[in-house]
Amino acid sequence: MATKIKSYHIICYGGPQGYQTNRAQIALYDSKGKTRAYLRFNDPGMLFENDYEQGGIIRMHLPTSMFENILDILRNESPVYIYFAQGRGFFTTSKEPVGENE
Repeated sequence: MATKIKSYHIICYGGPQGYQTNRAQIALYDSKGKTRAYLRFNDPGMLFENDYEQGGIIRMHLPTSMFENILDILRNESPVYIYFAQGRGFFTTSKEPVGENE
């Protein structure tokens, strides 16, 4: 079941190895402020973990090349959703009309 995301926050990690194999993280929250997912970003050559769900929180792993695209979706699209299926995290918008100019 997809969860509607209402807010987010960003953390960027410095240093050659980042933090816990990640370069940056975007935390996603539902309408009650509950953490629903962590979108974790990795540079080329960094350890790339599999997506997983634990304790109702999705951990989705993406290349840092997708960071700006994900941030653009969070800033400009509404509603957005997160769900976990077939061993993968899915971050999605709802169906929207063509030419909406969002």
